[in-house]
Amino acid sequence: MTTLLIGPTDRTVAITVQQRTRQRPPETFRILAPIDLPTVFRPVAPFPGVSSVANQTETWDHAGPRRNPQFDDGSQVDEELTEYTEGSSFAYQLTNFTNVLSRLAAGVRGEFNVSPDGDGSLIRWTYEFKPLPGRRWILAGPFAPLWRRYMVAALARCVQVIEAEKSRA
Repeated sequence: MTTLLIGPTDRTVAITVQQRTRQRPPETFRILAPIDLPTVFRPVAPFPGVSSVANQTETWDHAGPRRNPQFDDGSQVDEELTEYTEGSSFAYQLTNFTNVLSRLAAGVRGEFNVSPDGDGSLIRWTYEFKPLPGRRWILAGPFAPLWRRYMVAALARCVQVIEAEKSRA
């Protein structure tokens, strides 16, 4: 059983972005959950992109699988899928960053939710940082707008991949 990184008493820093797609929720989720990380997580200064994924031995379709996203600056992180509700949401946690985040946060809980939105879907993505002692002000202050920009760009690329799949169908 996984030990969850964030508990009810933790003071975290959460950043949420959302975007709509014309694809219906089941199709959106089917494409989004196992999406190719290097395709959508590209560099957005000052943050690196994902260059590859190592050590993934299970499909990304149930709680439990682990993998190691590799960043194009040579750093990496441990990722574990902690929750998975077919067709609507999944959550994961990131720990053991080997880049600057290792000096700011104990880890991150990420969550994607896919909801009906007219004839399409609304994708809501939250990144919840668990700050290291004395670092919350950095994450909530100067770091947050830079990270939000990274998330907006990555989610826009996710939607491009989802829309491209709709065009092929």
